[in-house]
Amino acid sequence: MEEQVGEIWHKLVTRMAGNDNAKASVRLADVQKTIGIFFRALGGDGGLQIESADATVNLSKRNWMQRLAGTNTKVQLAWRDDRSLRLPQEIAWFDKTELNKDLYFWLAALAACQNENNISDNWFYDSQELTRDALEKYPGVAQRYKRLIENHLLQRPDLETLTELEAEAEATIQQALLHPCSVEKLPACKRPPQPVPLWLHPEPPMSVGSQSDACDAGSNKSGGRAKEIEELGRRQAERVEEPEGKQGLITVRMENIFTMGEFVNVDRGTEDEEDIERAENIAKELDKLSISKNATASKTTLKFDLDLPSAAEDDVILNDGILLPEWDWKKQALLPDRCRMVEMRADEAPACDLPAHLSQTAKKLRNQFQALMPAKVWYSAQPDGQDIDLDAYLRYTTDRAAGFSASPDNLYREFRSGARDLSCLLLADLSLSTDAHIDNQHRIIDVIRDSLFLFAESLNATGDRFSMYGFSSRKRNPVRVHTLKDFDEPYNGQIRGRIDAIKPGYYTRMGAGIRHATELLKNEPSDRRLLLVLTDGKPNDLDQYEGRYGIEDTRQAVIAARKLGLQPFCVTIDKKGSEYLPHIFSSDGYAVIRKPEQLPRELPHLYTLLTQ
Repeated sequence: MEEQVGEIWHKLVTRMAGNDNAKASVRLADVQKTIGIFFRALGGDGGLQIESADATVNLSKRNWMQRLAGTNTKVQLAWRDDRSLRLPQEIAWFDKTELNKDLYFWLAALAACQNENNISDNWFYDSQELTRDALEKYPGVAQRYKRLIENHLLQRPDLETLTELEAEAEATIQQALLHPCSVEKLPACKRPPQPVPLWLHPEPPMSVGSQSDACDAGSNKSGGRAKEIEELGRRQAERVEEPEGKQGLITVRMENIFTMGEFVNVDRGTEDEEDIERAENIAKELDKLSISKNATASKTTLKFDLDLPSAAEDDVILNDGILLPEWDWKKQALLPDRCRMVEMRADEAPACDLPAHLSQTAKKLRNQFQALMPAKVWYSAQPDGQDIDLDAYLRYTTDRAAGFSASPDNLYREFRSGARDLSCLLLADLSLSTDAHIDNQHRIIDVIRDSLFLFAESLNATGDRFSMYGFSSRKRNPVRVHTLKDFDEPYNGQIRGRIDAIKPGYYTRMGAGIRHATELLKNEPSDRRLLLVLTDGKPNDLDQYEGRYGIEDTRQAVIAARKLGLQPFCVTIDKKGSEYLPHIFSSDGYAVIRKPEQLPRELPHLYTLLTQ
């Protein structure tokens, strides 16, 4: 009975202290694509992704009802970092849906104007400068800003209800909103002012580096329930050491425990936790997640998109293997001999036949691809052939009779099939993420393996020159490339054995893989050279290659391949691929396969479209 009464009381008080604008709220997921297009159309950095922002602690003054209900402790504000433009997951500041949607567009316009030149220690004046720049640079958003200001000023605290210092600070903020760059400093006050949703975050949370090595990647062996929490966006995280022994919380002195959100290095017995909803609620309340190695299986698994600090960069000088450069987007420079490529070949893999479950599909694809082969035609003016070229012979005899010198060469014609002047290199991502399951029976690596089998069967039917490679990495030394088939190797049981032997590796240093493939493909004499990249996610690695660094390096590798006359094209099963692949491969240089199980059939069909 007490629990029921408490639950009813909690709902009642929370509703009384809650936001009355919930019905007019707008979610980022509903406008994310539109905002992305708008942000880039304004000249915003094309490499930034649109992501939801983490809620941060609200230290401003709360009213009595909010303190009683325990609400308004966090606030979602927008900010921009190296990898993304982070916008509130949901905006319900105003009582009209149009105004909440206008706020998304206004924040995108502010972020498009932000750069290193307008960032200083004075966030208050920086916010005014951004507002002024946005209004001057994009006159079309002025009406939006005017509507937002008129409604937001009605929401700001009444100066008569504040103390003298608080009133002075609030009046300064209101003046800065109405007249940007009219006030240089914000008066000092005991508490921070009420948040300004029309400005970017004054102190956005940033990742804190860790001196510990990165956790070794491993697959989920818990066998329990798993839930992917997508609505939270990217979460702040840190790496910590695993607690020693089975120590309970009582072993820690109580005066050392400051907050529930602070990491305490004790064993809390989480392996016995079965309530996945309770675990999810706890994760939502934490500002930062602490990650440690633990070989113990867990009954409850939550999947997050973590903003995890990269491990310390390895600066060992590389002096052997295949050395490749890498693009440092912060320095805007190509660093020479940055990665070491190690070529591998599974020559000991036993030869095998095509898997039985693919035989029917392979037969159908072979018939379709054989139709792509050019029909046999007569080639005239040949030095040898099955028949005499009468046209060439008449020209020869006529020139001789007229007294001109004529060569008796090229008087034959030959009947043979046409040839497509085309070479294709398929580069497959064999990173650890391919070990994930797409259903109860199949993993991503199984789908990729079947795709390689059918792709090879199809291209072997056309007679096109093709090669296949797989790659994965663990930092920049080494990047492993698995040779499945060279251009000059015939497709046979040994090649199928290598394909059958592929398995998940480590991480996806895609820029290095593309550069190595470019070196192999550029030597092909064909007029048309297709570089096909098959992946299940974005570029990433344990070091600084995570995030924007990896995306920009891959983009530069693609640009370099195009300058050499190659045609790079990416095929991905990542549902979020449309968020970052246009920046890497251009809008017409990629394809997203929404259902991974359809990849084996879709890949040969995509090749048909690309080569017609």
